[in-house]
Amino acid sequence: MRPAVLSLESEVERAYDAFRRKPDDLEKYIFLVALQDRSEVVFYKLVTEHLKEMVPIVYTPTVGTACLQMSSIQRRFRGVYITPENIDHIDQVFRNITLPDVRLIVVTDGERILGLGDLGSDGMGIPVGKVSLYVAAGGLHPHVCLPVCLDVGTNNPRLLDDPAYLGYRHARLRGEPYEKLVEAFVMAVKRHFPEALLQWEDFGKGTAFKNLDRYRDRILSFNDDIQGTGSTALAALMTAMRIKGHRFQDERYLIVGMGQAGTGIAQNILAALAEEGLTPEEARARIFAVDMQGLLVEDDPALEEPQRPMAQRRPAVSGWSLDSAGTISMMDVIRNAKPTVLIGVTAQTGLFSEAVLQEVAKTTERPIVFALSNPTSKCEATPEQVWTATDGRGLVATGSPFPSMEWKGRTLRPSQCNNMYIFPGVGLGALVAKASKVTDSMLMAASRAISAMVTPEQEALGLLLPPMEDIRRASAVVAVAVARQAREEGLGRRLDDDHLAQAVAQAQWEPHFTPFRAG
Repeated sequence: MRPAVLSLESEVERAYDAFRRKPDDLEKYIFLVALQDRSEVVFYKLVTEHLKEMVPIVYTPTVGTACLQMSSIQRRFRGVYITPENIDHIDQVFRNITLPDVRLIVVTDGERILGLGDLGSDGMGIPVGKVSLYVAAGGLHPHVCLPVCLDVGTNNPRLLDDPAYLGYRHARLRGEPYEKLVEAFVMAVKRHFPEALLQWEDFGKGTAFKNLDRYRDRILSFNDDIQGTGSTALAALMTAMRIKGHRFQDERYLIVGMGQAGTGIAQNILAALAEEGLTPEEARARIFAVDMQGLLVEDDPALEEPQRPMAQRRPAVSGWSLDSAGTISMMDVIRNAKPTVLIGVTAQTGLFSEAVLQEVAKTTERPIVFALSNPTSKCEATPEQVWTATDGRGLVATGSPFPSMEWKGRTLRPSQCNNMYIFPGVGLGALVAKASKVTDSMLMAASRAISAMVTPEQEALGLLLPPMEDIRRASAVVAVAVARQAREEGLGRRLDDDHLAQAVAQAQWEPHFTPFRAG
């Protein structure tokens, strides 16, 4: 053994040097996962010191690439895999967990991983990455966080035919057997980890809404794809309204892609319009939701229950000029409804073409364009494409990070509409408050807190969310706002604002070496 003893700072410097030497992002991801396995303290110190650079590796977009190859690149297992074969022994599985005090569980069933679809148990990279962000951005201690995969099979033929696939090699569990497995899992969480927050992550659309509705009042839980995405987008929209000097009711919203994210965003816009005093009908008239069948209209037999509040009334669109009778396309909506806000969550690369962007830009001086699909390869439009088509007037947010752009003597900066602005602070705030559930009002408070952090100088650059470098402070601000709202609703500890802020600060863990003392 060599005699030198290195400080944490020296270890981080050596690790960062090794990280920078890796030839591509996937190799950087593999290096960071291996470092996390060797020393969580060094890993989290490195990530927190280089958060802007590391987040795209630890999470989107690189985690998507990693999940596509997870069975081949995985060196050590992290987290817990629950399958139809071990669900009857769930109590024993949880008793065998060596973490001292689980307070946060991020769970997926791998059916809808980012914009990549059904990846089965290879989707475990998402809960692992989310836990890393809870620690690095939110300040939760790594030893209270547990990633879980409900490995209930996969319908992806590539995985089923791959001899290297490490998951449950069966068709995906559906119906009553699936629901019984989820129920057994949730009840076991309540028995073994009664103070834990459960975050649902990357479930299929049908099961995601069902699980959220079924369990949100029975266990402290929320769905990041629905509620986190919606709250982050709402925060960015609040800032955009401030820049434009408009109210929410002054805009018309086109949302393309009505899965979990699109529906969550629409629900948040409806809530913002209701706060301004609009009736449900008045709010509905301002939202145009497009899915695979075209514009959602109230008499559409394919309409799903969560989509109904934002479906247009048939008389409102009966006089429209359409390209093709019987279907109301995205371009039909743009020409007839003249939206001023364009939001995409479709995973369709380049959906917002130059013609689409130019048409929207005709309607308003400052068009708002959110191209939110992940990873980068699935983005509906790049910021450069938006600014070029709108002569630099667009207010832009994307799902993945993109660089700034110089335009006619000005610097334009896109915002990464990353759920990391919301979920670590929501989780931290709910846990500090000892809340019994996460409510829509708590998430609305989180959106307001994030938007309020954007300074006038940042707004002048087009920023709609705080810089990523401020994410740890943002998590603390959100946590206090959530804990305060929990208190006001009678769902959390009755501490005054100063004591809530102090409790949040004390709960945020800082990575450090613990001195060893023998004997």
